Formats: sequence, structure tokens, C-alpha cells
Amino acid sequence: MKKNVNRYEYLTQTPVPQLVCRLAVPTILSMLVTGLYNSADTFFVGRISTQATAAVGLVFSVMAMIQALGFFCGQGSGSFLSRLLGAGKKQEAAEAAATGFTLALIIGVIVAVLGNLLAAPLGYALGAGPSTIHDTLIYMRIILIGAPFMIAQFVINNQLRYQGSAAYAMIGLLAGAIINIGLDPLLMFVFDLGVAGAAIATVSGQAISFVVLLIGSMHGENIHLKLSNVRMNRYYLGEIVNSGLPALFRQGLAAVSTLLLNQMAGMMGGDAAIAGMSVVTRVLMLLSSAMIGFGQGYQPVCGFNYGAGLYARVKEGFYFCVKYGTIFLTAMSALCLAFAPQIVGFFRDDPAVIAVGTVALRAQAVTLPLMATIVLANMMLQSMGKGLKASITSSSRNGIFFIPLILILPRFFGLFGVEITQACADMLSFMLAVPIAASELRKM
Repeated sequence: MKKNVNRYEYLTQTPVPQLVCRLAVPTILSMLVTGLYNSADTFFVGRISTQATAAVGLVFSVMAMIQALGFFCGQGSGSFLSRLLGAGKKQEAAEAAATGFTLALIIGVIVAVLGNLLAAPLGYALGAGPSTIHDTLIYMRIILIGAPFMIAQFVINNQLRYQGSAAYAMIGLLAGAIINIGLDPLLMFVFDLGVAGAAIATVSGQAISFVVLLIGSMHGENIHLKLSNVRMNRYYLGEIVNSGLPALFRQGLAAVSTLLLNQMAGMMGGDAAIAGMSVVTRVLMLLSSAMIGFGQGYQPVCGFNYGAGLYARVKEGFYFCVKYGTIFLTAMSALCLAFAPQIVGFFRDDPAVIAVGTVALRAQAVTLPLMATIVLANMMLQSMGKGLKASITSSSRNGIFFIPLILILPRFFGLFGVEITQACADMLSFMLAVPIAASELRKM
């Protein structure tokens, strides 16, 4: 951003395609970095055993829930402060940011304490069996200790993005990713810590990201987080909940769906099936992270301009992102269809794991292009403060459709039913998102 142009003018007057692309590049890199966090552990743990890969996959649902809480506080306060800034209410925006950050720290401490107290029953509930429970508990206990850092860094990251400071957000996540990826092989193989080393590397990366992002929030025009601005009252908490619930539903249901997916995969195909589906989940997360990052570049444009009453810019940004997001995901879909066995084998070279992963990856690749519309519809509704509609669209892919399908399809099609569940849920989610988004676009 040029120093002689203030943030309001930048976000409300810069041509929309140019603005979205400028904001999207750092957020795409940020989301790819987030994907690497999750994929790095899977890759290095895959060098140990199929059981270790399965254990990390089981704990992924816990990590998804921690991330869900981070996005709940972060996108809830970020979306709210973006609309406040668009309306010229800077002090209220500062209070929203401080309240969201404080709420995140409180939730993080609660999760860390309760999670470790209940680790054993939680491990079995996740689907761990005699061959995986040891590694599952080791990995999960360490991840839970880092919950306050993980949740808080997602909050600062989202608040920076919604202010249009995507570059600061990217730098914070990139610093953590470098630490994580560098420590993984060092702790796992040089110091022979195995699965525990992977968990320590992940938590260390999250802590570094938190510190760098906190420092970044204190620079430039960014809202500075101050204890004096915390307002734990009905107004601020209500707005954070209203704007954050869609993210909580989306990410929280992802945790539930991953739990059910692992349980069904274990019932139908054992550790190899759990490992195979875990690899596919990470691969698709890495691929879709670029699309989500593109959409996150649109969110401050949407929130600011909606708050300023510039509805034509809101619509223009939506159509621009859907068009080019679909093109990108179509290209990724073709690559997954052509090289599915090689992609799965890169993470775990086990014929049984590759067999399961190949079918699942190709099935999900077929519906991958639809994700652009699903994601952008949800992000537009959330940034506009349309809490109910945003919650419905965010719940569809991993909840409304996925949960019934994962309980039904395997009973009729066995392991194949597990492998095609996400693709079927994506198709139905697309059919739901289109009319809901269209209803708001017509109003503008």
C-alpha cells in the first residue's frame, strides 16, 4: 500500500481485480503455509510407519477443532472490525480486536488443560486402537499444550487480513512454517524423538508465528492490541459470535467429519485405510488452501465495501474470484486425476495405503472445481455479517451433507463408500450454495 493513500481509500477506490490480487497473494501464501504445517508432519511421520501415519491422522480432528476455535474468534472479530473500519469507527474496531484476542487466549488455556486431563478417553474416541493409541496420545498431548498459541495466532492473522495487512499475516505464518519444517527431521530422526518430535516441531512453529504476528500487529496503521480496549460485554461478544459462527461451524464440523471418517475407514480397512484417507485429507487441504487464500484476499474488500455501502464492488469481487478460482481448481483436479498414485505414494510408500488413497483422491478431484463457488459464497456472506446464511453454507460441506453420507454410504458400498463421501457432499453443497448466494447478490 502506498504511504500517501490511506486504508479507506485504498480498499474502496482501487480497481477490484487489482485490489483482490494484491491482497490475495499474501493470503494464498499464508494458507499454503498453513497447509504445509499439516502436511509436513504427515510426510515425515510417514517415514516411520503406517501406524504412526494413522496416529497423526487421528489427532488431525483435534487440531481441526483447535483451528476452528481460532477462526471463530479471528474471523468473528476480524469481519466485525472490517465493517467498523469501513464505517469509520476506528475505536470500536480496536475494542473488537482486543476482545476477540482475549477471548481466544481464555479458550486456548481451557482447551489445553481439559484436553490433557481427558487425553486417554479422547484418544479412543478418535478411533485409536491397540496399534495406534500410544503414538496418538504422545502426539495429541503435546499439540494440546500449544492450543493457546495456535488459537491466538489464528486470531491475529485473521484480524490483520481483514484490515488489509495481508503481508504481515503472511510473514507471521511463514516464520512458523520454516521452524516447523526445519525441526521435524531434526527432532524426529537426529534426536530420535519420533512422533513426539513432530508434535514439538508443530507447537514450536505455532509459538513463533504467534510472536511474529503479535509484533506485526503493532506496526503501521494496524490496530494495536491493548488490554484497556477489552470489552467482554454483550455487544462485542454478540457480534463476534454472529460473524464467527460460520467459521466455527465450517472448521468444527471438519473436525467431526474427520473423526467419523477415521472411524469408518478403520472399520472398513484398518490402519492402512486410516493412513490413506489421512494422506488424501492433507493433500486436498494443501490444494484447497490456495483457493481459500484467494477468497480471503476478497474478504476485506467485501467487508470494507459492504460497510461503506459500495455494493457494486462487493459483487464484482465475488464474480471475479469465482471465475478464476474455478479455473485454478480445474487445473488442480486434472493433476490429481492423472497422478493420484504418485501423490499418495510420496507421503507413504505402502501399497495398501496407496490403493485406498488413489480412489479417494480421484473421487474428490472430480468435484474439486465446485469448491470455488462453495468457498466464495460462504466468505461473502460471512464478511457481510449474514450469520445465518453463512452458517448454513459453511456447515454443508463437512456437516449437513457429509455426516449423514459417511454414516450411510459405507454401509452399502463398504470402503468405497468411505472414499467417495466427500465428493458426494461437495456436489450437494454446491447445489445449496448457489441459490443462497444468489439471493444476497440480487438484494445488492
